[in-house]
Amino acid sequence: MSDYTYKRVFLIVMDSVGIGEAPDAADFGDKGSHTLGHIAEHMKGLNMPNMAKLGLSNIEEIEGIPVQEKPQAFYTKMKEASNGKDTMTGHWEIMGLRIDTPFKVFPDGFPDELISAIEEKTGRKVIGNKPASGTEILDELGEEHMKTGALIVYTSADSVLQIAAHEDIIPIEEQLKICEMAREMTLDEKYMVGRVIARPFVGNPGNFKRTANRHDYALKPFERTVMNELQDGGLDVIAIGKISDIYDGEGITDALRTKSNMDGMDKIAETADRDFTGLSFVNLVDFDALFGHRRDPEGYGLALEEYDARLPELMSKLNEDDLLIITADHGNDPVHHGTDHTREYVPLLAYSPRMKQGTELPVRETFADIGATIADNFKVTMPKHGKSFLHELKN
Repeated sequence: MSDYTYKRVFLIVMDSVGIGEAPDAADFGDKGSHTLGHIAEHMKGLNMPNMAKLGLSNIEEIEGIPVQEKPQAFYTKMKEASNGKDTMTGHWEIMGLRIDTPFKVFPDGFPDELISAIEEKTGRKVIGNKPASGTEILDELGEEHMKTGALIVYTSADSVLQIAAHEDIIPIEEQLKICEMAREMTLDEKYMVGRVIARPFVGNPGNFKRTANRHDYALKPFERTVMNELQDGGLDVIAIGKISDIYDGEGITDALRTKSNMDGMDKIAETADRDFTGLSFVNLVDFDALFGHRRDPEGYGLALEEYDARLPELMSKLNEDDLLIITADHGNDPVHHGTDHTREYVPLLAYSPRMKQGTELPVRETFADIGATIADNFKVTMPKHGKSFLHELKN
């Protein structure tokens, strides 16, 4: 056995899987939102037997998911303390930060002065400048870009400025320099853009394809997170999927890219085969990117069921001194108006094979309670925000 209560912590963030409107949802235009509840209603019940056993419906009853008399996990829900409902805000709070000035989103495109500055600095015109799906905007503007060399600039419901360019029209080195310039310009407080993303593509009109040369230029967390403390304490921090980009590589000892939710589940299961001490942390982005923003409750529901079917593989590899934490970073109710995230509670499930059964934990006042619990477990400096529930995980 290790010197810690748990030698390895596996943290799964089900991106956007909210569990009902937060108390301040109306302030964000999200009254009545309930990501899991509305998906389950649409599907006439969700088939998630493994999350059911852990106690998902014990947090709040979800159609098709039976409440457990003896749930396997400790369970509750968490409120977001920060002022925002985007990916970076949620994740940074999970690791102990509180964001009072929200990252800005641009539902009407970026301000003219920023677009003019990009055009002047790069010597290229900008086309697009609106929220869009990355594949759809290539269909719409890819041909014009190839003829003119203009930059395709677009955003999403997150705080991102994305620049798409064909690799044969603008070499990848120039694309990255353009994004570096845009990153510098958007550091100004009046823009507060979370990430600038290079989105290179290849192909011909009607058959464009984004390449693996994507590069994210994120803001660094404004203070140290629990991950920095783990790394400095000689512990492992394995970042899977978007995690490395979200924290701009801070506090990470190993980063694994993923292509999908299923690839993310493959990768976290593979880390369970490693002998490490510390944290394995995955973000499952498909729920949000492919289904929440596209307001597709059917696709979202099927993705949840597909994810649930993969849980036993990971859980079968857990040792007595391992801890699995499952949560989310915000909501994205696919039956809600618009295409934006929704301000919701998120589920919290904590499981270890050593637990005889789980019970209800108090509702958490901040996502940072997860970071505080991980810091407490590994005996590193505690974050300024959050309250550890480590001592509550006992039968």
